[in-house]
Amino acid sequence: MDRSINLIYFAWVRERLGLDGERVSLGEDVETIGDVLTMLINRGGAYAEILSDVEKLRFALDQDYGTLASPIGAARELAIFPPVTGG
Repeated sequence: MDRSINLIYFAWVRERLGLDGERVSLGEDVETIGDVLTMLINRGGAYAEILSDVEKLRFALDQDYGTLASPIGAARELAIFPPVTGG
């Protein structure tokens, strides 16, 4: 069974990657947001540089906030973005 998820990048994550988003296939061993992040970091280059500092990132699965330990389950979308600040 082919498992895949839509990744959506926001703010400086989008700007630095040069992508609004992409669709990626998930291996059988990819079960959590952290696993997806590791998969992306292992691509190297800009992915490793931008996504390695998880303290500067937030995540949402199907528009619900998640953590690195959140299971992907049947989610269709994973958003990756910096913390939202107000003023």
